[in-house]
Amino acid sequence: MSDAGPRAPNLDSVRAAARRLEGVVHRTPVVTCRALDERAGRQLFLKCENLQKVGAFKFRGASNAILRLPPEVARRGVVTHSSGNHAQALALAARSRGIAAHIVMPTTAPRVKRRAVEGYGAEVYPCEPTLEARERTAAEVLERTGGTLVPPYDHPDVISGQGTLGLELLEQVADLDAIVAPVGGGGLVGGVALAAGAAPGTRVFAAEPAGADDAARSKAAGRRILQTAPDTVADGLLTSLGELTWPILRDAVEEVITVTDDEIVDAMRWIWERAKLVVEPSGAVAVAAVLSERFRGIPGLERVAVVLSGGNVDLDRLPFGRSETGA
Repeated sequence: MSDAGPRAPNLDSVRAAARRLEGVVHRTPVVTCRALDERAGRQLFLKCENLQKVGAFKFRGASNAILRLPPEVARRGVVTHSSGNHAQALALAARSRGIAAHIVMPTTAPRVKRRAVEGYGAEVYPCEPTLEARERTAAEVLERTGGTLVPPYDHPDVISGQGTLGLELLEQVADLDAIVAPVGGGGLVGGVALAAGAAPGTRVFAAEPAGADDAARSKAAGRRILQTAPDTVADGLLTSLGELTWPILRDAVEEVITVTDDEIVDAMRWIWERAKLVVEPSGAVAVAAVLSERFRGIPGLERVAVVLSGGNVDLDRLPFGRSETGA
């Protein structure tokens, strides 16, 4: 394609993705909440990707990747493996271009996400909830269909597409001291960190569940450590950092803040009750990090943007009741 750009994700590829996605993705709002500001001890700006198409930031990366496929490649369809939000995003992006989507989903994926994927017309292939099973099943589907693999995060076009969120945020809120985004595979925080290159004074932090803390351990060790047995209520953050996302996190993310499941549920409830926004557990992780004692102790952060990454909640599995906010 004429605007293919470099294959390694960088600020230029994020800017190219922003031009490509204009009119394709929602320009999601930024909202504030005085109660959260008071609790955090600083001014927070909530970037509402829970209001993005398919209810998550993933639509940005999936759309960018699909729009960059040459016509002769796109005709064979796309394949991925995902626990939910990337699956929905790829299914809708594929439908928008009129091509087939084949989605491998673990049997533990929230039912609301599987129903949405099927509703967008994709074919779902269930598998056991392990990375090995997901990758094996996806390989079988690729061989059978001849489609193109669009992985959930470790892909230059996906990372660049996610980074458009960061550029948008920098246009919406001036003079940010920091951006905090959740990390699972690293596509979101990696893209945001690349975008933050447009505002060198803005620091980037990652937020991660303590029960799936490979990013924090990798950052501390200076080498990529793969996830082994993740256990967290934040089902969208169970994956390991990728080969492309790890160097970005290593070099451009200042720190990874880990939070417990109780802190995640507490933050989720605060967002629902005080900001009146529906977020899923993974979407509340960055707020939990900003409310943590560790983050509160970092000086020089007065204006902080927080990414609410998704809002696809399985209403049959709401965690409320296990945690009290005192609100």
